[in-house]
Amino acid sequence: MPNSITHLAPTPLSLSDLLLNLALGIVLSLLFAWHYVRFGRSLSNRVALAKTFPFIVLTTILIISVVKSSLALSLGLVGALSIVRFRTPIKEPEELAYLFLCIATGLALGADQRLPALAAAPVILVVGALVSRSGVTRKDENLFLNITIPSTEDEKATFDAIHAVLSQHVTYADMRRMDVAEGELQASYFVNCRSDEDLIAGMDHLRRAFPGARITFVEQQNFLGG
Repeated sequence: MPNSITHLAPTPLSLSDLLLNLALGIVLSLLFAWHYVRFGRSLSNRVALAKTFPFIVLTTILIISVVKSSLALSLGLVGALSIVRFRTPIKEPEELAYLFLCIATGLALGADQRLPALAAAPVILVVGALVSRSGVTRKDENLFLNITIPSTEDEKATFDAIHAVLSQHVTYADMRRMDVAEGELQASYFVNCRSDEDLIAGMDHLRRAFPGARITFVEQQNFLGG
């Protein structure tokens, strides 16, 4: 019984080691954020997601630093995580890859594995940059845009406003479908875009021009027959 109590009792946490790990976590998480914004291919707002990287890395470091010294705390963490449900969907595999990188780095630093974390992170980022660069040029920049906004009395003015925004960011925009039902106006466009940067800028512009709008870009090859 005394031995069991000894194993369950947490060992003292070194504050100096924790601060060092947190400092390294800040540096690496900021590097991950820069890399994601610079080389990421996601159509979502990469800057907004990148801002969460430091919180993920530092929180993971803190959790692992606390629970690694106590079997009881480790079991408690497993029980706590088993009842947690995250409802925010990860829409693209690239987002999941970067989040997993942040968590893995936090795990390594929290376990005081600083050298493996510092050695592996640059290698992973370099490989990610090379993979991203190798696929920069698309053979087909044709996309389908679906936008859903609350219907208005002057529908022609609304469509003119949508077209005015698109004309600033795409080289070609052709409306293929229009639906008005249950207080919503939905339009589908076939667009051609010069680059991902123009595409993201166009999406952000549409969101500012039509607050609350639901906007989706889909590559043509994702459709049957595309």
